[in-house]
Amino acid sequence: MTKISVFLTFGSLFVIVVYVLLKGIPYFNLDMFSLNYTSENVSMLPSILTTLLVVFLAIIIATPVGVFTAIYLVEYAKKESKVVEVIRLAAETLQGIPSIVYGLFGMLFFVLKLGFKFSILSGVLTISIMILPLIMRSTEEALKSVSDSIRQASFALGAGKLRTIFRIVVPVAMPGIVSGIVLATGRIVGETACLIFTLGTATALPKSIFSSSRTLALHMYMLSSEGMHVGEAYATATVLLVLVLIINYISNKLASKFMEVKS
Repeated sequence: MTKISVFLTFGSLFVIVVYVLLKGIPYFNLDMFSLNYTSENVSMLPSILTTLLVVFLAIIIATPVGVFTAIYLVEYAKKESKVVEVIRLAAETLQGIPSIVYGLFGMLFFVLKLGFKFSILSGVLTISIMILPLIMRSTEEALKSVSDSIRQASFALGAGKLRTIFRIVVPVAMPGIVSGIVLATGRIVGETACLIFTLGTATALPKSIFSSSRTLALHMYMLSSEGMHVGEAYATATVLLVLVLIINYISNKLASKFMEVKS
């Protein structure tokens, strides 16, 4: 039964990837990587650069907040504290909210209330809130998986609590923390509903964080919904798959290097 489940899982993934590649590769051409978007070349290069920028900014904002919150909950807060229960309940609730609700919130608050308009800043702030519970919960579970004997051994050698956390506990839990960050990155890259209400769908290369643009996922959605460039939409999906693989590979390499330095 286990082998059948594994076969179905990886078989479905293989079929999807192959189907997208077969549909998208024939439509690749150099014009699709032009710096300027036109209705003829439907260039995806501005979307690729915007995607990388949004991922970088959102991870930079959400990761410290999520990781330090998890450290507080696991290492400092009392186990039966009502505050801890409220924070965890809020995180679980936020994690289950549909992305379009985040998009509506971002549009009402960041776009209209704060006056950021449809921009990279509005999109990044909104999606940072969306991925925050995911990073926090994955970090919390990773910290909990570290044996208390490791902490006690560090204390016995004279290390303080803060030193024990950042020199011993966090490096041991790093694989789990990175896994949460990678999952959050994948969610950012594939997000459309949240960003279409905050980032906008402009095709030009953004000049600043206050400019509107579109990510690869949004670019693919707009091309497929228009119905005139379906083949190019599949080509965009192919690039999206490759981009996710590259980001995951780099994230795992960075985590490995970080653990080597700490050890």
